[in-house]
Amino acid sequence: MAMKLGIVGGSGALGRAIALAHLNHGGVAPSDLWIANRDGRRDGFEDWPDVTVTAKAQDLAEACDVILLSVPPALFPALEVHAPDRLITSVMAGITIEAMAAKTGATRIARGMSSPVAELGLAHSAFCATDAVTDADREMLHATFAPCGVVDEVTDEALMDTFCALTGPVPGFVAYFAACMNDFATSRGMPPEVADRAVRQLFKASGEALSTWPEKPSDQVQAMIDYAGTTAAGLIAMKEMPVAQGIEAGLAAAEERARQMGTPPDAEG
Repeated sequence: MAMKLGIVGGSGALGRAIALAHLNHGGVAPSDLWIANRDGRRDGFEDWPDVTVTAKAQDLAEACDVILLSVPPALFPALEVHAPDRLITSVMAGITIEAMAAKTGATRIARGMSSPVAELGLAHSAFCATDAVTDADREMLHATFAPCGVVDEVTDEALMDTFCALTGPVPGFVAYFAACMNDFATSRGMPPEVADRAVRQLFKASGEALSTWPEKPSDQVQAMIDYAGTTAAGLIAMKEMPVAQGIEAGLAAAEERARQMGTPPDAEG
């Protein structure tokens, strides 16, 4: 759909990934994309001269239909954007709808979350909207996140911290699992370069398969256990260890950190 999208913090890792998703995967036209950063430099957008880059976030806010806030949460208190008549969304960990409303004067607000793999069109993005957000606004929100990958809307704002825990840390969790597998293979004498290639390819294949199989992951696990092969032996051994508790603890810690990132230091108890 035709709209102008402005990304405040669009030169940061996540903001830039979302911008590149649009430029590379059929989102808004370059002439309809604005980027605001602290110095107005267009590093990373040299190949798209029609993209507007500015150091003035307010200029972006006045020119665009959708304003996506993607600054580090610690810098949010210093952000100056007054946009009471605009649709505001964000991908800032921990920053609440209430805080965005107080900062921008807007009522049409959606708190969102995505991940840097948006650049590849592989992200899962989610958002939670205020009652003032219209059906037309929702179309624009879906158009904002659709080039990044899969999009879902939820009605409970508290879930945005959960999504932050899922979308942010999980690539690191997967990398940790892969590192453990790599260590296992090399400890058995596998050449390190072969182990690295094998583990990378196995995770790539598993991700592709998981995204296309119709069964839920829990059903897939049970089916593999029922088959009683080598996978079953490994899964049964892991189920007898506190692996699930460790994963839950990691996600809960990430979720709590997301909440803390939206709390000003002088407000912490």
